[in-house]
Amino acid sequence: MERKAENSSRIGDIAEFYAVTWFWDQGYEVFLNPGSSGMADMVIYKDGKTTLIDIKHLRRDLRVDKNWYVKNGRTPKQKEHGVQLVGFHPETRKCRFVEHHA
Repeated sequence: MERKAENSSRIGDIAEFYAVTWFWDQGYEVFLNPGSSGMADMVIYKDGKTTLIDIKHLRRDLRVDKNWYVKNGRTPKQKEHGVQLVGFHPETRKCRFVEHHA
């Protein structure tokens, strides 16, 4: 029996768990933010490079079929510290890096 997430907080929790395994599959070490606040959800490390990651669940653009997007982009503080966004697709349960615009 498949159970659907009921609110965005629950979807966010699920997204973070999927992102951890997605990064592991790509050979990253993953360190989670133990709290529920802060500018990043996790830190990933691979080949001597450390990256701050914030996980966002993707939302459907109802104006354009099959167009999924991140509702809120990076905050000024996240931009300043180089935080990268990763989008989680709640239907396919796949992750992808989000392309940042200026």
